[in-house]
Amino acid sequence: MAMNCSRSLRSLMLTKEAVGVIGRRMFAAGAKAKKGGKGGGAGDAPKASSLSKEIKSTTVVGGNILKEGTDPKLLADSEYPDWLGHLLDKKPALSELRRKNVETLPYDDLKRLVKLDNRARIKENNSVKAKH
Repeated sequence: MAMNCSRSLRSLMLTKEAVGVIGRRMFAAGAKAKKGGKGGGAGDAPKASSLSKEIKSTTVVGGNILKEGTDPKLLADSEYPDWLGHLLDKKPALSELRRKNVETLPYDDLKRLVKLDNRARIKENNSVKAKH
């Protein structure tokens, strides 16, 4: 009986070693199969859009976030609120706001000045605390 146990143990150990070697070989072979590194390769080239120009100009492509439904249609400019057109307007920087007279600043600029000034003060305090 001891002989059978030692044979089965030996065969089990050989099987484990074989699996380990095969596993390492397959891993190494898999690593070699991937060519190239970071960055663009021939397979990473941008694909030409299959959407027509008419569809692109009348719908918000990718605007549907639901599983069902279609992309929303673009409306006339008069259908959108006025504030929407001003979202991309440049806002003055903190240094520019500090140079202006606080008493003549519009409310939105004054609110922005307080917000940016607080943020700058907090950053300065954090950097002083980090040094000590």
